[in-house]
Amino acid sequence: MAKELLTRNQVNVEDTWNLKDMYSSDSDWEEDIKVILGKTEELVKFEGRVCESADTLLQVLELSAFISEKLEFAYNYEARLFDEDQGNTLHQSMNQKIFSIMAKISSDVSFIDPEILACDESKLEEFYNKEPKLDLYKKQIKEVQRLKAHTLSAEMEKVVAMTAEMSNTASEVYEAFTNVDMKFPTIKDEDGEEVELTHGRFVPFLMSANRRVREDAFKAYYDTMKDYINTLASSYSGEVKQRVFHSRVRGYSSNLEAAVDANNVSPEVYENLVKTVNANLDKLHAYVSLRKKCLGVDELHMYDIYTPMISDVAKKVTYKEAQETICKALAVLGDDYVELLKEGFANRWIDVYENKGKQGGAYSATAYGCHPYMLLNYNDTFDDMFTTAHEMGHSMHSHYSNSAQPYIYSNYKIFVAEVASTCNEILLLEYLLKNCTDKKERAYLLNHYLDSFKGTVYRQTQFAEFEKITNEMVENGDSLNAENLSTIYKDINERYYGSDMISDPEIAYEWARIPHFYYNFYVYQYATSFCAAVAIAEMILTEGEPAVARYKKFLSSGCTDAPVELLKIAGVDLTTPAPIEAALAKMGEIVEELSLLVE
Repeated sequence: MAKELLTRNQVNVEDTWNLKDMYSSDSDWEEDIKVILGKTEELVKFEGRVCESADTLLQVLELSAFISEKLEFAYNYEARLFDEDQGNTLHQSMNQKIFSIMAKISSDVSFIDPEILACDESKLEEFYNKEPKLDLYKKQIKEVQRLKAHTLSAEMEKVVAMTAEMSNTASEVYEAFTNVDMKFPTIKDEDGEEVELTHGRFVPFLMSANRRVREDAFKAYYDTMKDYINTLASSYSGEVKQRVFHSRVRGYSSNLEAAVDANNVSPEVYENLVKTVNANLDKLHAYVSLRKKCLGVDELHMYDIYTPMISDVAKKVTYKEAQETICKALAVLGDDYVELLKEGFANRWIDVYENKGKQGGAYSATAYGCHPYMLLNYNDTFDDMFTTAHEMGHSMHSHYSNSAQPYIYSNYKIFVAEVASTCNEILLLEYLLKNCTDKKERAYLLNHYLDSFKGTVYRQTQFAEFEKITNEMVENGDSLNAENLSTIYKDINERYYGSDMISDPEIAYEWARIPHFYYNFYVYQYATSFCAAVAIAEMILTEGEPAVARYKKFLSSGCTDAPVELLKIAGVDLTTPAPIEAALAKMGEIVEELSLLVE
């Protein structure tokens, strides 16, 4: 009999997040929505006179911040509800409602930035001198001014804002289709028992020591993707097309430029990553050759890429064990950091296990005024422990920034979002390496370290390259379809993994299972952040308290400066290829060490 997923109401309450820390009931959420809409009506009355006086400008900025904070809070509550069971019709209705409200408010208040941009600098200086409370908003206004060349007239901003809800359609279709409608077959597990294949179980199956299980899961999963590949291609094509619309309307030369400029990052940082990684594919090829040798196979297939090379040491890690190990590993960050970790684990910040209709993967999310929340799909694997440490890194970053900054400067840019999470992973791995005495265990941990380089630097850069190519195709007037998307993906995959890897035909459809392709040039930041995190972790472990102090200052900085500048506080300069080259050089050293250990 197949092992079926639990429904939401069958899950142990202690293993779920406690959303009552945000609202005690849905009716309280509805009341907040009314307040938000009421305040928006007040704000709209200032249209045409934002810079009429220092007082009106202050009122507009304060009202806008209040609405934004409240709306973000309300959205986060609904989004967590929706993600715990996307098949719940009430949550679907609330989800549609909040997105409609967000789109309407975005349109209603779109007059603010154009009116600020139309205000003379001398007039703004006069306002600052007259009203000291405006000092708080100076950096916010400077950020608006930075984007002046890409900000439209008030009328056009309103029109563009009206497209927001429509622009989410492709990603909403993808999420609903893959998380709710798409059904996978059952396969036989290691014990010969029929088990339903799901998104959450896919990678654990690929990590199995049983090659038959790995191959069956791989083929069953991607054969299912292939059955729906035209639908998935249309969905992704729609996503890219809406990006082209928005980037062109705002006068950007490309989707890439528009995406990275939102974070005050230069496209050259993105291109430098792709170039530097491609110049160092020899490290990945050496890793693939070592993997083939360790697994003792005549042919290495794509379904062999997740299973540990040192399989004898592989063991399950319960959620409780993961918590204890993470707290010990991150003790180098100080007592305050560890106490926060324990608070999160004990007080239901985390939704731990998979259930029917639940959002796949893992994430951390926060709303100013409440602790962070984490979604996991914990399955007792070694990787799940690292995922937990990773998401806790996001949560701690949010906590430190929210505690240190006013709301308007608390949201750190996406570009630095993956640094804290990845630093946690590296510190956990270094802790485990330091405390292991067994040769095989050390080899296993080095294997995991290499898998992190493979999965976070090379794989994410591979995704970044795919995303750049496909976006440029649409920008150049070409169409995206199942055939060319799959061909492009397969070609990139073959180049990255090299001649020692068999390029299975099914891998051509892997692009269709990557939700981050709907996040608008997000994935490259995993790679840059990993390289930054390698450097920060090294400083923490060698320097101690001075490096920890710099790191916490970075964690507390929110969005008070350009993200590349904030990283310099922690001691990393990503305007150069040096951190990427240093990280990949370290990978080369680990490949050599592991090669010697397994001889």
